[in-house]
Amino acid sequence: MLDDLSRPGFWQACEEQVAEARRMFARLIGADVDQIAILPNASIAAHQAAAGRRWRRRRDILTTPAEFPGIAHVWLSQPGARVRWCGTPAGTVNTGDYLSQIGPRTGLVSVPAVTYRDAIRLDVARIADAAHDAGAAVFVDAYQAAGVMPLDVDWLRCDYLVTGTGKYLLGLPGLAFLYVRHPGGPAPALTGWLGRTDPHAMRATVLDSPPHARRYETGTPAAAAVYAAVAGLSLVGGLDLRQVRHHTQRLIAAAAQRLAAQGEVVRLAGQVDAQGAHLALVEPHAEAMAAWLGHRGVIAAPRSGVLRLAMHAYTTAGDIDAACEAIAAYRHRSCTRPGGIR
Repeated sequence: MLDDLSRPGFWQACEEQVAEARRMFARLIGADVDQIAILPNASIAAHQAAAGRRWRRRRDILTTPAEFPGIAHVWLSQPGARVRWCGTPAGTVNTGDYLSQIGPRTGLVSVPAVTYRDAIRLDVARIADAAHDAGAAVFVDAYQAAGVMPLDVDWLRCDYLVTGTGKYLLGLPGLAFLYVRHPGGPAPALTGWLGRTDPHAMRATVLDSPPHARRYETGTPAAAAVYAAVAGLSLVGGLDLRQVRHHTQRLIAAAAQRLAAQGEVVRLAGQVDAQGAHLALVEPHAEAMAAWLGHRGVIAAPRSGVLRLAMHAYTTAGDIDAACEAIAAYRHRSCTRPGGIR
């Protein structure tokens, strides 16, 4: 990027990177490039997916407390819509919870492919079939899934899918992809110069929209995130994601067994196939633990009473050993109980 930035025509080079990122992501999920919009983050992508929908007879949005707040808050902000929650208030959910609540007033079903906190992998295709039978659209948040497991939008049968580049896609924060199965719907109110039929025409007096998913785009994307997205997708695109999935599940099983032997409390899905690519360790003071581990080279994410330990293709058994040893050292130094109170 810095090399391109130092030469004339940087914006053209950046646009080529945008087009390449779009193409690579479309191939990753089995979509067409005209079904992909590039946006700053997943919250804006969710807003664009809801744009133009009329919440009248089908005014219910079915989601779960296990949904990432940045997505759920978009649904709560929709004028005229009524958000219905499935699963427990504490944020546990399964496929059956969704199936039991889809009804004739459901207009949109929002389902995380993998829940952000506990890494529960839901049967999106089964939920989508039930939603479509009831006449509802399906929105999938794949942020915790894209890059570590196969995703095919035709197999998932979703109408919208969003993910960002800042996690398993090995890029930077500041870029998200929105898949839209049928992008010719109402034009969104949130727009910008890249959402035009011909952005380079620079016609300030004309508000037109192309028939493809770029109608959902807004303004200039973060260039560094675009270049990093292409680099990350080039790595992920060269992987056999079925093998990556097998690898992460094997490491999660090993980590869970060792942490349980150390007295730690971990949250695992009831079935192996229902587990995402991270492990949730129960810890009321997760922020303090994450900070302590981070200073010792173990990077983990605190989220609402758990510490997330994420696995990827590059994660090794040695990494698991180092993380478990560091967690044991934290317990000894901080005099805390696993899953308990100081």
